Amino acid sequence: MKKLPCVVLSLVVLCAISATAQSQNTNSSSSTATANANKPKRGPVFRATADQIKQAQALLKQRSFYAGDETGKLSPETRAGLKQYQTAEGLKVTGTLNKVTLVKMGITLTDKQRLM
Repeated sequence: MKKLPCVVLSLVVLCAISATAQSQNTNSSSSTATANANKPKRGPVFRATADQIKQAQALLKQRSFYAGDETGKLSPETRAGLKQYQTAEGLKVTGTLNKVTLVKMGITLTDKQRLM
């Protein structure tokens, strides 16, 4: 008979601890969601077309910054050549074909890219 109150009390304490832990998990996940909701949305991502990449690879080849084929893909070798080109031209070194780099290379932008 004396064991029954101890068992009941233990169950009540366990339920209380479980409810508290569950409440804390819910609060932390909702605060993370709130923090993400407060971040400004990222705009559209600028992407070079395959033809633009081929043109850039040809130009990089002429300037001896790239020795590979004109594949139209941004390979690690192409990115390395772009970094060298950007350094030589005093541009921000990103290793990507961003709008500024394409314009500096004299490569025509698409209508969508001009608006970005």
